[in-house]
Parts: sequence; structure tokens; C-alpha cells
Amino acid sequence: MTTTNDNAGTDRKIVTFSLAQQTFGIDMRALIEIREWDEPTPLPNVPGFIKGVTNLRGNVVPVVGLAERLGWEPSAIHARSCILVVHIAGKQAGFLVDEVNDIVAIGETEIQPAPEVETIEPSVIAGLVRIATRQKDGTRDEKGTMVLLLDLDALSLTKHLDIAA
Repeated sequence: MTTTNDNAGTDRKIVTFSLAQQTFGIDMRALIEIREWDEPTPLPNVPGFIKGVTNLRGNVVPVVGLAERLGWEPSAIHARSCILVVHIAGKQAGFLVDEVNDIVAIGETEIQPAPEVETIEPSVIAGLVRIATRQKDGTRDEKGTMVLLLDLDALSLTKHLDIAA
């Protein structure tokens, strides 16, 4: 599926991905690389959402089950599962996601604030944006898809695990 957004003033690009049948996005500038799923090396005495660590060109990078980090059921590993390696709070981390969708240009003015709801910890949703989708047959779905933009700094792992530089 290819996504496009024809609104003028595209100020940034986001990488969209699927997780638990929801569409999320992160700022393209935070992305280091997309890796195929490879079972990480487990660590003792870490929260359950920390799947372990992997080696990224000589750097030890924690791998986080993003679904568990968000308080959801763990993602089932399948052929399209992958790890988004990102810069987060000055470090590197990998997030297990169900599938990477696309890179989409959006305008800052298109981003809606996240709704204010009471949560256990600060919200990890920086905002929401609706993107038009182009179907496989080339037609456009004007209704589009709502993308939840993640606040990577709010997902900081430093209080949970301090590895990777």
C-alpha cells in the first residue's frame, strides 16, 4: 500500500507502520534503519517489554516489543515483522513492529493534538494525522487512514535499561 498526502506545505516525513491493527508513525529523522526480525539476545532482570539486545555494527542496541511497551498483547512474530532502529533520548533502540508501511510527507499544520485522557504515564502519542491512501488498483481512498504519531522521547528506556550509546 502506498500512501500519499497532497496537501501543500509538507514540512516533514514520517515512517508509517502497523502494530496491533493500528497505524503509527515516527519522524523519519529519528530512523536509523529497518531490520528484519532476528531473535535478540535475552537479558536478565529487565522489564518484559525488553526483548533483549542485538548488535548493530558494533553497538549493543536494546530491542523493545513496542506492543508490550504500550501495554498491549505481545506481537506475534511473522514474515513481515521487523525492527525499527531509532534514535531515542540520545541513544539507539530497536522497536519490534508488525509491518512497515510507507514513508509519507505531511505538513505540520495537518497534525492534530492527541486527546487529553488520564493515563498511567505521560502519553506516548505526540499527535494524529489523517493520510490519504492509494489502493493497489491505483484509486484513492479519500477517507484515508488515521496515523498515531509516536513521541519517541516519551518512550525513553533510560529508566528501564541503560545500554547502548
